Amino acid sequence: MDNNFAVLDEFIENLPSKEGALISVLHKAQDIWGFLPPEVQEHIAMRLDISASKIYGVVTFYSFFSMQKKGKFRVNVCMGTACFVKGAEGILEEFKKLTADDEDFSVDALRCIGACGLAPVVTVNGKYYGRIKKGDVKNILVEVRANG
Repeated sequence: MDNNFAVLDEFIENLPSKEGALISVLHKAQDIWGFLPPEVQEHIAMRLDISASKIYGVVTFYSFFSMQKKGKFRVNVCMGTACFVKGAEGILEEFKKLTADDEDFSVDALRCIGACGLAPVVTVNGKYYGRIKKGDVKNILVEVRANG
């Protein structure tokens, strides 16, 4: 993990200015670790001379930052109005049920992702699956696992 801190420190050192750089530093840290644990947030606070509470506030405000380790396969189920009305809640529960004991998968609900014409929509590592039904979940998981 020490090497990860060295990589992050080098990134911070090469910034033109530390002022206003918090979001880009958080993105870089999340790219390195895959999530933003408290010790990483504290390190960033020290390096940017910002309070740890401010960093925590930013990390918890923006949905694209995570304080928990994510799996290799990131499943996001849209819960926007169109998707919700067309059964997204059941799809979310099915993904959670079928991946409950598999650390390779992280399943999250998202607000509208802007693909309402394809409702209900799921993304897995950025790939969109539209008009899915609860019965499609198992096949999606098999496909994702096969394509690695």
